[in-house]
Amino acid sequence: MDLDSLIIAVFCLVDDTLRRATPTRLRRRGPRPLLADSEVLTIEVVGEHLGLDRDSELFAYFRRHYGHFFPRLREVHRTTFARQAANLWKVKEALWQRLLPEAGGDPRWAMVDSFPLAVCRFGRAPRSRRFRGEAGFGKDHAAKATIYGFRLHARVCWPGVVTRLSLAPAGAADLALLEELTEETAGVCLGDRAYWQPELAGRLREQGVEMLVPFKKAASDPAPERSRRITSIRYRIETVFSQLCERLSMKRVWARDLWHLSSRLLRKVLAHTLMVALNRAQGNDPLRLAQLLAN
Repeated sequence: MDLDSLIIAVFCLVDDTLRRATPTRLRRRGPRPLLADSEVLTIEVVGEHLGLDRDSELFAYFRRHYGHFFPRLREVHRTTFARQAANLWKVKEALWQRLLPEAGGDPRWAMVDSFPLAVCRFGRAPRSRRFRGEAGFGKDHAAKATIYGFRLHARVCWPGVVTRLSLAPAGAADLALLEELTEETAGVCLGDRAYWQPELAGRLREQGVEMLVPFKKAASDPAPERSRRITSIRYRIETVFSQLCERLSMKRVWARDLWHLSSRLLRKVLAHTLMVALNRAQGNDPLRLAQLLAN
């Protein structure tokens, strides 16, 4: 489909889902905003798909090129648009969860992992006021460096649908968030060697979650073939993380507080889920996001 058709498809899906997810009025007092919430969410989602990472870029692009689709956008100031978008963080979370069945994720076949979110350069961390008391120091194993910021822990269902997120200080271990990510779930869950803990796996098994994890040390692995097969399947979560970090720029932290950061992260995972759902409806490979504008 072309970009005009994508915008229309996203708006229709967002507007219909929003009506089901929030049947009552969102605002109890004050005037209604000039832009409908479904319009703001459509601009955010499509903008993320186009690689427009900042609110100023989103606002300028759609005001310049798609003012005929969103006529009230010309009457709204950029900061008003950004504030309305940030205030919708809870709505984004509700929409994301509502869209999961349409994205086609298998809830009984999941993977867990995490990646770092640095909030500033390491040298600036001691004097930075951003997220003071909330962020922390931890390791970025891919870059072999210490960062100041957070780790984003995620549960991804096959074939690549993000179903849960949990934000923790950068020093939090993967195992510390595992029970939170698998709470009230069942089925098989794959992890890497960082999730090796037989005692915790036993407790999760009693709750209906079967953890499949490679042995903690590759050099002394008693079943290397089993570990290789687990790793080859679990690698799908790396594909999803690559899309979130490269295409949707999830590792760039422009926010200065958890309110704006939560809205930003939910906007990106909502965009990813919605594009997977649209790809599935078009008969495309769910994770080939670029195909939406290639057909």
